Amino acid sequence: MSFLIQSFPEKSRTTIKSLLTHKQVLVNQQVTSLYNYKLKPGDRVELFKGKGLAKHDLEGIKIVHEDDFIIVIEKASGLLSIATSGEKEKTAYQMLSRYVKMKDPLNLIFILHRLDRETSGVMMFARNKDVQATLQYNWREMVVERTYTAVVEGQVEKQQGIINSRLLESKAMKIHSTKKQDEGQEAITHYKLVKQSKDYALMEISLETGRKNQIRVHMQEMGNPVAGDKKYGAQTNPLHRLALHASLLVFRHPVTKEVLRFESPAPISFTHLVNR
Repeated sequence: MSFLIQSFPEKSRTTIKSLLTHKQVLVNQQVTSLYNYKLKPGDRVELFKGKGLAKHDLEGIKIVHEDDFIIVIEKASGLLSIATSGEKEKTAYQMLSRYVKMKDPLNLIFILHRLDRETSGVMMFARNKDVQATLQYNWREMVVERTYTAVVEGQVEKQQGIINSRLLESKAMKIHSTKKQDEGQEAITHYKLVKQSKDYALMEISLETGRKNQIRVHMQEMGNPVAGDKKYGAQTNPLHRLALHASLLVFRHPVTKEVLRFESPAPISFTHLVNR
């Protein structure tokens, strides 16, 4: 703290303490809040003007990969990926934006895809507009695999199958399949039955396309809505959440071209439910 007092004589001792407390001091681009931090020759000390990022601000997010081009996270159920117009509550996008700005206030992140609020699991963000454009324009070629684990209601008739339909959003903001070939967007879902119990089935579901609510709509139309999904026909909510988890994301890195694989085990409660 003595170094800061000497280096910034225009700031009072109380202000310096506040900067440390609010994690607005960077040493070699890393946040420190220690009053007695020991500096070494060559250390670079900076003050961050924005509000610092405390540990609790990343609640609901685990960063599993970070480089200069992408960030991959695990998102908890109940957390929005990004706010819709007018919403001010905490989101994954908002927290990551503040996180990257801790190293450089000019840093930005860019949305690539979303997980529904009640869906947990793996998702990624871009670090610049060029990477965002590359991934979004070449999504089906660069994203090798997206697999979800779900618990659905009832008895699943087939061990595996493919659902192909065109999805359309109604004025009531609800998605449904349409038979009109000139409406909606093509949606392709692959499913595989992992385990069947009396009332529920554990499913492995892969996407060829990534339409809004795609899995939820296709499971409902198959007659097996995702447990906890009242919006799309579920009659039960045994886990007190949507029983849908993004468990695998495999993609080709937009710059290095390396194939990266990120797995996130589904909550143990999913397995327990079908083992009853």
